[in-house]
Amino acid sequence: MKRNQLLKKTKSEVEEGGIDLLTSYINGEETMQYGLESDDKFLRDTILNLMVAGRDTTSSGLTWFFWLVLTHPEVEAKIREELKASIPQEAAEKSRLFNVEELSKLHYVKHLSLYPPVPFQHKAPVKRDILPSGHHVHPKMKILFSLYAMGRMESIWGKDCLEFRPERWISERGTVKHEPSYKFLAFNAGPRTCLGKEVAFTVKATSLVQLPNDN
Repeated sequence: MKRNQLLKKTKSEVEEGGIDLLTSYINGEETMQYGLESDDKFLRDTILNLMVAGRDTTSSGLTWFFWLVLTHPEVEAKIREELKASIPQEAAEKSRLFNVEELSKLHYVKHLSLYPPVPFQHKAPVKRDILPSGHHVHPKMKILFSLYAMGRMESIWGKDCLEFRPERWISERGTVKHEPSYKFLAFNAGPRTCLGKEVAFTVKATSLVQLPNDN
């Protein structure tokens, strides 16, 4: 039904009516550019996955984030400074909605290395192999790894690995410092990267913009 509705509209009509998540997937540039599957069954399964998998993980991530902020006043102060500098608000606009471009300016929001919503994961080898550690693996094995522990490893994050320090994610130029996806595994990596990664950061930023108005 949604696909048929979009086919009857011009691009400008679609944009004027507002673009929802399903519309974005149907008309996605990457889907068209790389010839990715976008039939109704695929879209149904993808949206259902986002709805189910993104509920508990998002609530868990936000809960830990606000707990960390409340227990670190200096971090809260810096977040408020960034919000006021990046997204100035007039008193009359306290309830307005923010667009993706405005939310993308917020860089001081990473924390998932300490408290990933999914604390551990497992993988299954497709064939016999030897890991760099020297361990032999085969298809009937499940390899468990702890994202919670990896976010606290001094060999990966340095001596301050146990500290809640959002600055570690910001470069000297004030932009987001992109760590290799296989180092920061809260959203998995490679072709198995979480479909809701950007959705998660957008939801968090959407919650953050209310901080200056929370008196």
